[in-house]
Amino acid sequence: MVAQRAGVSPSTVSRILNGTAKVSDDKQALVRQVIDELGFRPDPTARSLAGGRTMSIGVLTQYIDSPFYGEALRGIEDVLHQAHYAPLFVSGHWNQEEERARLGLLQDRKVDGIIVLTGQLSDETLGEMARQLPIVVTGRQLSAPNLYSIDFDNLEGAGLAVRHLHALGHRNVAFISGPLDHPDAEQRLAGYRAELERRDMPVNDALVVYSDFQESGGFRAMTQLLDSRINFSAVIAANDQMAYGARLALHRAGLRVPDDISLVGFDDLPHSAFTLPPLTTVRQSVYEIGSSAAQAMLDLLSHKTPPAKLIAAEIIVRESTRICRR
Repeated sequence: MVAQRAGVSPSTVSRILNGTAKVSDDKQALVRQVIDELGFRPDPTARSLAGGRTMSIGVLTQYIDSPFYGEALRGIEDVLHQAHYAPLFVSGHWNQEEERARLGLLQDRKVDGIIVLTGQLSDETLGEMARQLPIVVTGRQLSAPNLYSIDFDNLEGAGLAVRHLHALGHRNVAFISGPLDHPDAEQRLAGYRAELERRDMPVNDALVVYSDFQESGGFRAMTQLLDSRINFSAVIAANDQMAYGARLALHRAGLRVPDDISLVGFDDLPHSAFTLPPLTTVRQSVYEIGSSAAQAMLDLLSHKTPPAKLIAAEIIVRESTRICRR
């Protein structure tokens, strides 16, 4: 119908829709005008049968309601939308069996590629999957055919937090860690300890509390630190969400941030600039991680090699830290 009304062949309409037509601008404008008038929408199923692609990308996140992963999903969606790809989001809940099941579901949907946001799946499993379709994974450093990884410099990020507090005169710095089965948590804890040693600051296991990257976990971890009666003047939380919970625990204990305890987070989530007080934090652009992952997937689908990328860390100094007065 579009071709008949525009006075062109159906193949010309198809090429205009696919962006491959070599016709005049006037003719393209006429065809698009007719498409608008008729309310024509290309059938993605028919296009996938004809072109061998579904124009959809599977995305395995961990918690779809997480503010951290939400920023990454927004970056992925923005880049894929510009390329006319649709993302299909599923959650693995940091459980290896769930992640396998969700990836199987995405493969059944015949997605053109899969983006994996961290997760529990082994490097070997991801390498095997990449033999079947393009894979982009974040939070790791992998190298395999048809697979691309994007990592963040967690060691340097934790080091920046320690150096900032050291420059303010803090010596006894506590650390609220994420779960050690999470590579980000392991690397951030290692970076904290390494920088303490470099700065000749006390390395005390009693100053480290392990938690779960959630606000409630940060609250419990800070309560545990306070109940232990151990001396500290500053705390680094391994993510902003735990810093929010830690801040509440300090408030409930009658302690002021930063007058009594300085507090540093990690990630620089959008809300961190609007907490009371605004949170000093290590910035990793979660949106950039998502958008970079999506662009890398588009490169793989175009048989290009994505550029190597390590997302740099940056300390964002706000009002939750101050010079130590102890």
